[in-house]
Amino acid sequence: MKNLVFAAIAASVALSGAFAQTSEVGQRKENQQDRIGQGVQSGQLTAGETANLERKESSINQEVRTDRSLNGGKLTGQERAIVNQQQNKMSNQIYNDKHNAATQHYGNSEVGKRQENQQDRIAQGVKSGNLSAGQTARLEKGESGINQEVHTDRKINGGKLTQGEKAQVNRQQNRMSSKIYKAKHS
Repeated sequence: MKNLVFAAIAASVALSGAFAQTSEVGQRKENQQDRIGQGVQSGQLTAGETANLERKESSINQEVRTDRSLNGGKLTGQERAIVNQQQNKMSNQIYNDKHNAATQHYGNSEVGKRQENQQDRIAQGVKSGNLSAGQTARLEKGESGINQEVHTDRKINGGKLTQGEKAQVNRQQNRMSSKIYKAKHS
C-alpha cells in the first residue's frame, strides 16, 4: 500500500514538473512574442530588428521542438537551463532593440498593423496551446522572411514601400494569415 501511495505521489510530482516546464518555456515564448508585437506597433523595432528577433526566436523554438521530440515530449534539466539562458539573451536583445536610437515610423501603414496583428495571433496560439513548438517555429520563420523583405525594400526605397511592394507583402501576409489559422485549428 505504501508503495502504491508513493508511486502516485511520484507520478503527480513528475506530471506537475512536466506541466511546469511546458508552462514556463511556453509562457516566456508568448511574452517575448507580445513584446516583439508591441515593439512593431509602437515603432520601437525596425523591420530589420524585427526580422532578426524573429529568426532567433524561430531558432529557439526549433531547438525546443527537436529536444522534446528526442526526449518523449519533455525537456531535460540541462535542456531547460540552456533554453532559459537563450530566452534570457533573447529578452535582453528585445529590450536593447526596443530602447536603442533606431525607430521605425510605420505611421498608420497597413503593413505595420498586419505585422503586429500576426505576432499577436501567434502569441495567442502559443498561450492557448493551439500551436505546438514546431508550428510556432515554422510560423516565426515565415514571419521573419516577410519582415526581412519589408526591411530590405524600405532600405532600398528610402524608408517606403512602392505600391507593387505593398501588394506583394499583402499577398504574403494573406498566405501567412491562412497558415496561422490552419496551424491554430488543426
